[in-house]
Amino acid sequence: MPSRTPLRGLLGAALLLPLASLVSLASLPPAVAADGGRTVDYRGLHLTLPADWRVVDLDRDPGACPRLDLPTLYLGHAGPRTRCTGRRAVPERADTLHLEPLADTPPRADVPTLPVPDGAEPPPAEGASAEVRYALHGPGVMATLSYGAGPETVRNLLARALADAPTGGPGSAPAALHAPPPAPAPNLTQAAFTGHGFDACTAPSPRSMDTWRADSPFGAVGIYIGGRARACAQPQLTADWVRRQLAAGWHLMPIWVGPQPWNSTSTGLSTDPAEAADQGREAAEAAAAAADALGLPAGTPLYDDLENYAGRDTWDAPVVAYLTAWTVRLHELGHHAAAYVSASSGAEALAAHYAQAPQAMPDVLWVARWNGAASVTDADMGLPTGTTQWPGPRRAHQYQGDHEATYGDVTIDIDRSWVHIDQKTLPPLPALR
Repeated sequence: MPSRTPLRGLLGAALLLPLASLVSLASLPPAVAADGGRTVDYRGLHLTLPADWRVVDLDRDPGACPRLDLPTLYLGHAGPRTRCTGRRAVPERADTLHLEPLADTPPRADVPTLPVPDGAEPPPAEGASAEVRYALHGPGVMATLSYGAGPETVRNLLARALADAPTGGPGSAPAALHAPPPAPAPNLTQAAFTGHGFDACTAPSPRSMDTWRADSPFGAVGIYIGGRARACAQPQLTADWVRRQLAAGWHLMPIWVGPQPWNSTSTGLSTDPAEAADQGREAAEAAAAAADALGLPAGTPLYDDLENYAGRDTWDAPVVAYLTAWTVRLHELGHHAAAYVSASSGAEALAAHYAQAPQAMPDVLWVARWNGAASVTDADMGLPTGTTQWPGPRRAHQYQGDHEATYGDVTIDIDRSWVHIDQKTLPPLPALR
């Protein structure tokens, strides 16, 4: 097997490109290939797609949502106001390919980026969130791959297109891969926050965030920084986006969509508690790397999104093993740990095992119970009445699910939460003492 390119040092890297400004070319209408698939030409790349793939031209439809659970070729830059609805975690990830002009594509801190010189093919590589970016210097295209079982199918599709592309294009001079400039030294904690929060499948544009900061009741926002079960791509989510929202006073709740308590080859959690614990440690390491690349303040709680499940006799033990391993490893890496769970499954499982290992329980509990109550009482959190578990400002309650909300002139599909968190009250971290 070919060796895989190591990506840990590339996460969050930015491309400094000595390229002239390029005009985006509209895609040609897809034609039918001999095998029943479709062919598409984009900036000198001739792609033959599987028959079940969609083609979405983002230049013509800038509001289209860049979902990762539908086999799709996306063309052009994503618009600033995408219409993303539905689930934030998906049972199966699909193969997708997003092609956009290289010269004005912003760096992504949450997806590793590798340069591909003119005439070369994309090297084998994988990312912790099942996404990889290739900077194609020949045609001057940024190609972002998302995949389910493995990256080979969609990478081979791209390699075939590159093999047929003319060389010596506008971006043919290889550019070095440089680390982004260091972020200003962050505070060790975000300010305490009590109030309304929201999360959206894809991070809103800076303008949308500014509008909602001025006109909405929200002061906290959940952002999906990675994970193999993440449903939507994050074209807006950059280190600059994070710095800007922190400066504007937003309380950020970074979410990692790790393996889930369902049977899936691409996004499933193991039913073996020992294997689930290994998955928890791996998820913690990947989430910490993404958070650091985005410039989130040290010690920021990182939330593992673990969806509701039935069959608790099967799933409770691996869920608890996963989340306690996630917590312990994040503590070792200098981050507080948090968990987003359902009141009727994950919250009950954690509460039942709390006394066995309180030091390994997530520092913050975010519970989904869509009862419309903006509070974090024991009853609304699905916890035993009068409990001492997750005391004080260490709770969040998602009280309303998927719906559209409009403030100012900006409409976003969101979930709503009541957040009561003071990071200064959380247990001290070994790396921060």
